[in-house]
Amino acid sequence: MKFISILKVSFKNIISNKLRSILTMLGLIIGIASVIVLVGVSNGTAKQVRENIQSLGTDILTVNVNSQDVSFKYEDMEEISNLNGIIVATPYKSLQATVSRGTTTTNNARVMATDDNYLDLRNLKLSLGRTISIVDIENETKVCIIGKNVKDTLFNLANPIGETIKLNGDNYTVIGALDEAGSSMGTNYDETVLIPISTARYFGSDTTIKNLYVKIEDENKIDQSKLIVENFIMRKLQISTDYYSVSSQSQTLDAMENINNTLSILLGGIASISLVVGGIGVMNVMLVSVTERIKEIGIRKSLGAKKRDILVQFLIEALVLSITGGMMGVAVGLVLGKLSYLLEYTFVYSNWVVILAFGSSAAIGIIFGIFPAYRAANLNPIDALRTE
Repeated sequence: MKFISILKVSFKNIISNKLRSILTMLGLIIGIASVIVLVGVSNGTAKQVRENIQSLGTDILTVNVNSQDVSFKYEDMEEISNLNGIIVATPYKSLQATVSRGTTTTNNARVMATDDNYLDLRNLKLSLGRTISIVDIENETKVCIIGKNVKDTLFNLANPIGETIKLNGDNYTVIGALDEAGSSMGTNYDETVLIPISTARYFGSDTTIKNLYVKIEDENKIDQSKLIVENFIMRKLQISTDYYSVSSQSQTLDAMENINNTLSILLGGIASISLVVGGIGVMNVMLVSVTERIKEIGIRKSLGAKKRDILVQFLIEALVLSITGGMMGVAVGLVLGKLSYLLEYTFVYSNWVVILAFGSSAAIGIIFGIFPAYRAANLNPIDALRTE
């Protein structure tokens, strides 16, 4: 029997049992769509995180001191800034505070105590006013710079410069307002309130400096710059590596890439269980088909059909079911992936995932179709013709 004739018979048998065929393919459709969607959303999330990390700057080092006994002095910032390959160092301290103006309170605001270099280092721009100055720091002046959302919430369309807001009930004069900056690595700059590092003590916090951002001249020499900063810390603070950390965004990026790859494999593996279930469904329906068509098999064998012909016939039927289900699964997966944007998820599909998922459906057709096809091919024609 020619291949085209076998293919026609296969499609005829599948179409004659439409409902059963659709239900059989459903498991494969769900499995393949799940693999594409889960891996695509995982890749999309990783892309967002990667862009956030890169937006922080690959030329930035983050320094954290974990010791309770030692900390940086503000004068150390200048020393670090003068190190070879270093542009500037700026301290930062995150604080908890209630931000309000009159009867209006913004619940999402995050107060950051820092210095005059923070805006340039974080690539933040002012829409109004001025930045924090060294005079503000030295005099512990109660001034602040507010993010766009804080400005919109507390001042609406009014000009905030020179106006007063309350931080934990204490009056602070607004000296600047930031352009819209969005979020990066969990920090929403539009919800940020920046104050001089020296005024942190008004919040019941000490003014010790344990966290720094350090901007380097050449991001290609970041490892060298990191070593220079580490040597300064050990010399200046006299502490071991157990009590401080110096990390770069590239290290964070590499770690996130590794996590994403592991997560993609995990999610893909979980979703692949549906493919196995779909394959069992294909085998089940093909076994039922063999049982229903025993007499047909007997007639074909009595007319000269070989075992190979019967084997190929049923194997192709299983393959057609699986490939059709695979194509529909890919289509459903891509459509659902695009619709995930409505839920504010980022979907990034990978060609290799689509190809692998579709290839898996074809493999399932062969693997789970072999046993029913083998059983049909080995039926005794005399016993098959006797079957009522």
